[in-house]
Amino acid sequence: MTTEQTNGSGKPAVILVNPQLGENIGTAARAMANFALNELHIVEPRDGWPNERALSASSGAVQIIEQAALHDTCEQALEPFNRVYATTARPRGMTKQVMTPEEAATDMHVRGGKGERVAVMFGRERWGLNNDEVSLADVIITAPVDPEFASINIAQAVLLVGYEWYKPIAATLGMGTGELPAMLSLIHI
Repeated sequence: MTTEQTNGSGKPAVILVNPQLGENIGTAARAMANFALNELHIVEPRDGWPNERALSASSGAVQIIEQAALHDTCEQALEPFNRVYATTARPRGMTKQVMTPEEAATDMHVRGGKGERVAVMFGRERWGLNNDEVSLADVIITAPVDPEFASINIAQAVLLVGYEWYKPIAATLGMGTGELPAMLSLIHI
C-alpha cells in the first residue's frame, strides 16, 4: 500500500467483492480515476489477480490497478476502516441506516475531514453483496433507480458514488474548463 493509503487521505476507498471479470475491475478503476479516488481493494477476484484484462480496460488508470490490495475475505479488506458503506439495490431488512449516494458522500466528507478512514463496498456483477457482507457495513447506500431494473454494472455503481463524492470538491468541469465557477456565480445571484 502507498503512504496515502496507510495514512488516510479523506478519500473513500473502493472495495470490490468477488468481482467476476477483469474488464469490470478495470472499468471500475477508470471510474475511480475520474473522481480522484485511488485506493482499490479487491476481495477474491473470480478470474485471479493480477489480471491483464483489468489493466487494458482501465484506460490509463493503471496505477490504481497496480497498487490494488488483494484480500481473501471482506473482514480483511474492511479492517483498516472506521466506516464502511455497502451498496445494494435490494431491501435487506436490517437495522442499518440507508442513504442515497449523495447523502453518503456528504457523510464521507464529514468523516474524512475528521481523519476517519471510509470505504465503499461493491458486490458481484450478477447478484451484488450477500447479507453477511452487508452486515459488516455501517451504512447501506441505495440509489434511486427503476425498481423494474435496479441492477447496476459494478463500474457504473463506482462511478455514481465517486461522482457524488467528488462533486462538492470539483474545481472545474471536464478537463479544466472554467465553466463551474461561472455556473456557481449564477447560483449566488
